[in-house]
Amino acid sequence: MNTQWILLGLVFLAVAGFTLGLAQWLNRDEVVKRRLGEITDHRPPDGPGLEGNAEWHAKVVKVVGPMARLSTPKEGWEGSSLRVRFMQAGLRESSWPALFFATKTVLALGLPGLLILYAGLRNVTLELNTGLMLLLLLVAFGYYLPNVVLSRMVAQRRESLQNALPDALDLMIVCVEAGLGLDAAMNRAASEIGMRSEALSDELNLLALELRMGVKRELALRNLALRSGVDDISSFVAMLVQADRFGTNVAEALRIQAETMRTHRRLRAEERAAKIPLKLLFPLIFFIFPSLMVVLMGPAMISIYRVLLPTMGGR
Repeated sequence: MNTQWILLGLVFLAVAGFTLGLAQWLNRDEVVKRRLGEITDHRPPDGPGLEGNAEWHAKVVKVVGPMARLSTPKEGWEGSSLRVRFMQAGLRESSWPALFFATKTVLALGLPGLLILYAGLRNVTLELNTGLMLLLLLVAFGYYLPNVVLSRMVAQRRESLQNALPDALDLMIVCVEAGLGLDAAMNRAASEIGMRSEALSDELNLLALELRMGVKRELALRNLALRSGVDDISSFVAMLVQADRFGTNVAEALRIQAETMRTHRRLRAEERAAKIPLKLLFPLIFFIFPSLMVVLMGPAMISIYRVLLPTMGGR
């Protein structure tokens, strides 16, 4: 085994052991609290379903808690934009932040460890500066990979909400014109739009639950806009707040909003269609055109090599 890789491995193990030991020392009171919680908790065991899922999440949080402490910001992150991104991704359980930060820690420490193990088993020889650079790149990649995955989840959920919102507004218009109130129309739309978009159905159901709990409609609607992070939903919320404040016709406002959002959806589709030629340009140039040139010009080049070149050489 290379001496440099042994040195890098020892440094890595020392740093990882120190950080894990520090995390265990910082969490020394958690063991006592957990034991007291087990003694004072006399609830019957949870069955399958939501309660069992919550118990599983609690066990996972207890296991990954020390690892999550290493990547969790010290204070104030609950009110930061990262917490809002968890809501916008549909991750509302309290265990998801712990899993997120624990994944960042495991990847940041595990990927360099795998590199050192692979280099030691394969007897790979690298310079010290190159090895340190690779380790730093793997640490950065492992630390920021969960952020990329979370951003992708947020983008997919926003797209689902944007595409399904005009259809939900059409359902609300039908319900309001049939004589239902706005709250009842949103409840009905939430139950029917689930086949189109489960994310929008969940958001509307949460809105209905907040209204049933006595939250003001304006505050519940603004919470909907904050949880979704979609501009169309923000404009829809602003329209409902204005209609409720000034007493305008809700059905007519919903119809205008539905037409506007349907236009936005069509424009987004046209924009994606306009980008297709540009996206196809690079595969055409680098993959398809060379293959066509080989197929079309190959027989001619072979004939030139076999017939024309010997003839020219004979002259």
